[in-house]
Amino acid sequence: MTLLASEIIQGFYTFLWPMVRISALLMTAPVISINAVNVRLRILIALALTIMIYPLVDWPVIDPVSAEGIFEIFNQVFIGAIMGLMLQVVTAAIVVGGQSIAAALGLGMANMIDPNVGNVPVIAQFFIILSSLIFIGFGGHVVLIGLLLESFSTVPIGMTFAGAMTLGNLVSWSSMMFLGAVLLALPLMVTMLFINIGVGVITRAAPSLNIFAVGFPAFIFSGFIILIVTMAIIGNRIEWLWIQAFVRLRNLLGLG
Repeated sequence: MTLLASEIIQGFYTFLWPMVRISALLMTAPVISINAVNVRLRILIALALTIMIYPLVDWPVIDPVSAEGIFEIFNQVFIGAIMGLMLQVVTAAIVVGGQSIAAALGLGMANMIDPNVGNVPVIAQFFIILSSLIFIGFGGHVVLIGLLLESFSTVPIGMTFAGAMTLGNLVSWSSMMFLGAVLLALPLMVTMLFINIGVGVITRAAPSLNIFAVGFPAFIFSGFIILIVTMAIIGNRIEWLWIQAFVRLRNLLGLG
């Protein structure tokens, strides 16, 4: 079988659009966008997903070097990027919650260099690893691929997605960054508050007692005990955050 040059060009014009959206999603989606997944691997994943999705949808033929094509490239990048950013809000909430817990335990200076989010406390780094395992464990990557496939039906190639409603939904959802952090850190922070009050009373009753020599070890020991006890609750709340992110993403794509 021989292929004409026009057929190859037409195939490239149709293959480009899903590839652009999928690549933008992989550049911003949690877990997949980490530096451990290098650019070559992301390209291979995007290529594999595009090959699987390509026969399932009727793609329009748009010249990418025309004005319409250039606009459509930016449009597809925006769609893929905003899908990933909707999920990155959960990662940000987990980092803020971990920083709050680390500050309450007195571990604010015990930092690690995370190549994805910068300099974060060890508790936040632990929560990020835990959230990634939970994301993979309940099949978040499979759900994300399913939403990606459905997005080509609800937001087809050629449809403008950027607008006030889309950006408004993203801004309103970003408030979960702080609400999710409070939900993760509240049990431990409230408990540590009462421990601080107790240490303050002891210091007031015995002024000669060294608050740093007594209080700091007490905060560390009791904080880790409380953290171990509440790990099941924290894990459930992280899973709930991921589920809420997928629900909001479905609504944003018109699938709700």
